[in-house]
Amino acid sequence: MQVEEFLERSAKRMPDKTALVCDGRRLTYAQLEDMANRQAHALIREGIERGDRVAIYLDNTVEAVISVFGVLKAGGVFLGINPTTKADKVALTLNNCSASALVTDASKWTNVIEVFENSNNLRTVMVTGGNGHSMTGKNVMSLESVLEDHHLPDAPPPKKNIDMDLAALIYTSGSTGRSKGVMLTHLNIVSAATSITSYLDNRPDDVILSALPLSFGYGLCQALTAFQFGGTLVLERSFAYTHAVLETLAREKATGFPIVPTMAAILLGLDLKNYDFSSLRYITNAAAALPTDHIQRLRKFFPHVALYSMYGLTECIRVSYLSPDQIDIRPASVGRAIPNEEVYIVDEENRRVTPGVVGELVVRGANVMKGYWEDPEGTRQRLKPGPLPNECVLHTGDLFRADEEGYLYFVARRDDIIKSRGEKVSPREVEEVLCTHPDVMESAVIGLPDPILGQAICAVISVRDGSELKPGELQAHCKKHLEDFKIPKHILLLQERLQRTPNGKIDKKLLPDLFKEPD
Repeated sequence: MQVEEFLERSAKRMPDKTALVCDGRRLTYAQLEDMANRQAHALIREGIERGDRVAIYLDNTVEAVISVFGVLKAGGVFLGINPTTKADKVALTLNNCSASALVTDASKWTNVIEVFENSNNLRTVMVTGGNGHSMTGKNVMSLESVLEDHHLPDAPPPKKNIDMDLAALIYTSGSTGRSKGVMLTHLNIVSAATSITSYLDNRPDDVILSALPLSFGYGLCQALTAFQFGGTLVLERSFAYTHAVLETLAREKATGFPIVPTMAAILLGLDLKNYDFSSLRYITNAAAALPTDHIQRLRKFFPHVALYSMYGLTECIRVSYLSPDQIDIRPASVGRAIPNEEVYIVDEENRRVTPGVVGELVVRGANVMKGYWEDPEGTRQRLKPGPLPNECVLHTGDLFRADEEGYLYFVARRDDIIKSRGEKVSPREVEEVLCTHPDVMESAVIGLPDPILGQAICAVISVRDGSELKPGELQAHCKKHLEDFKIPKHILLLQERLQRTPNGKIDKKLLPDLFKEPD
């Protein structure tokens, strides 16, 4: 089975049902199916072939959802780029995967047109919200014109892929800060989606409200699973206008609400009594573990709602879930393996550990990625020989322990990746940007607990002699080069050099004390 069949089968079963609500628009399954087919035929006409990569650089919009399925129907591989990503990083991503086509909007197109003009591989650009025009060596067209072009067939193109072929590339930062393209096959996604909808007991009358970006694996999962079981997806641009999102949730009678810890913290700081949550059936949390206090407070306010605490990785989409009947018993746990998956914990010698012993979590299942795009060494570090002959399993790099009943408890990450606003942030990437400021001699970035962000990005800076640099200036500098969620919340400026370990590295273990309030 291929992922695009999620939409095709639901459109065949219930063509007139509302599939997507976004930006004041309501589209049926039949409408989405027809437009995705037209886009697919247009991509094929422009030379997109089986396995070609097509980047989707859009906000949460109707066109972004259509494009995911349009690319798949054309036999291509889609990759979502966070809409706040700066032009230089967009260029790196496009060049890394040799993207053949790009779907974006007019505002982003004008900002990064030079990047696209200098790309050797990019042949086709579809722009929404503006008129298409020709460029040397490339064809730029209006996406709206494509979707409304009734000269294009509205039937699916002939199938080109099988379930072993790639469906998506999802870029995620590793501990070095260099983006890695996680290769997910149709089998990976179908397996994970089938498992997730199984334990959530999803059904066609479910309405999922998502304010998570489609470029984020957890956000993408909402669209894919909703269309798999024939539900309705209510897609919000973001959670920035919280009250508007909650009003939509009540108005659309949403039954499912995926959140991350940052969203939970914001919700718990509001007076929620004025909203009607009577239709809400379940809340899911992923990206980072919910604090136990947040779980208890959410349970108190939503006693009728099933709360699922989950853990996942881009490299396998989802690892575990804690069933609602266990949330009050063991709130610190992220549960047990999802259906049709095996997990276990090993020590440094790759031997399985006993309950209570901390070790690295290993995942075995059809949901495990194919590898990292053009990164054989990175792939070897994560995909290692499994317990059975001729198989590979995923070594997560995350430290866990399990109790006697097999429930998992996250301990720590082996690397120093920071989780802020539900996103992964590489300290090294932020440090390198900080060091491009002329008054900065050296920098060190760490994550510290924050009730809203999960972790706040904190930077310690050694400034040059005579500098009058202010923290706000550095934050403005970072904003020019980094996505908003990577900008340090706290910046401490020092006149002296940062302390080092015996081997010459900055001693980051000493840094948290610098941010403590004096007694």
